[in-house]
Amino acid sequence: MTATGFRKLAVGFPEATESSHMDHPDFRVNGKVFATLGYPDSTWGMVRLTPAQQARFVASCPGVFVPVRGAWGRRGATNVKLRAVRAAMLRDALEAAWVNTAPKRLVSISKAASSWSV
Repeated sequence: MTATGFRKLAVGFPEATESSHMDHPDFRVNGKVFATLGYPDSTWGMVRLTPAQQARFVASCPGVFVPVRGAWGRRGATNVKLRAVRAAMLRDALEAAWVNTAPKRLVSISKAASSWSV
């Protein structure tokens, strides 16, 4: 996966927009960040999962999904190794992050809820 591929997947969700936060591209729905690129460096992305979702992604693809260090990671923020992640798995992680962040009315309209949502 490339940063361009990550970006394309992330903005493909309903009402998702690209912005910037702390000099990193981020992806938002309803003004709230659900994913970023370039943290801790350009080889990584980040998705905002729940701790339970994070545990499942990390267990299913160790080394591809890694909890962010510190309090953010304990709350579910999860780094994604771009070079190692397959498109389908990244889409699942982005979808879960989007569902976690999007307003309920938008999730129900888009029918984007997947088995990764909690």
